Amino acid sequence: MIYRFRVILDNDTEDDVFRDIEINKEDTLLEFHKSIITSFGFNTNEIASFYLSDNQWNQGEEILLFNFEDRDKKLMSDILINNVINIKNNKLIYVYDFLNMWTFLIELVEVAEGIKGIDYPNIIFSKGEIPKKAPEKKFESEKRDIADGENPESYK
Repeated sequence: MIYRFRVILDNDTEDDVFRDIEINKEDTLLEFHKSIITSFGFNTNEIASFYLSDNQWNQGEEILLFNFEDRDKKLMSDILINNVINIKNNKLIYVYDFLNMWTFLIELVEVAEGIKGIDYPNIIFSKGEIPKKAPEKKFESEKRDIADGENPESYK
């Protein structure tokens, strides 16, 4: 069985930039990572992470390309795609190059039988060109009024 994913650049422009990728559901997230960077023309010398996501695209648990710390973190090379993705939980967030924060929204579109003679992963559709620089992210901070007598230093 293969999974067909749509990998969409998260940007605020009118131009859609996405790739449709087929991959064996028993492949690792590392293989999926490689197919994503290949399909968008990125090089392999930047770090990246997948994040589990819910249907509202809230960022969940991180799955790392490399573990640079001694923490017990999940690694892409150890996680099979079908262990984190299924019809019910069908979304991931992918961040490539943490200095530029290229962010992609990934959604499982279809589960299908593989076609004999096709090598997977397989890029089946490509729309739009990746911009020269990553789209800027807009982060909104919570604003909270400080009550009389409260110490604002306690919020740091």
